[in-house]
Amino acid sequence: MSDFQDCLKRRFASVAIGEFKPGKFAEVQHLYEQAIATYSDGFEGAYLFQEPGTDKGVSVILWDNLEDMEAHEGEEQKAILSKMAPFFSESPQVSVYELVCKIDPNETPKSGV
Repeated sequence: MSDFQDCLKRRFASVAIGEFKPGKFAEVQHLYEQAIATYSDGFEGAYLFQEPGTDKGVSVILWDNLEDMEAHEGEEQKAILSKMAPFFSESPQVSVYELVCKIDPNETPKSGV
């Protein structure tokens, strides 16, 4: 029954796309790691991508549910984000997405096998 329940879970991702002032990506990465360290309940992982040779980046933070994601938007989180703000070239674009399909390479049959 637990396998069936896992299928019913709705997972979400908070995705932020932004660009930092020249040469500031490493500083922001450190602040990003501090922010992520404050997460607990419902947090499933985070990824910070950097476009090679630029200061453009994408953050993807995975959550088990919207309630836990919203619960982590407290004062500690806001303080860290305010430290990041001066490093942005412009405000990042932030969106929330619901996971509708997950393909695990270890569970996907290989063609021709």
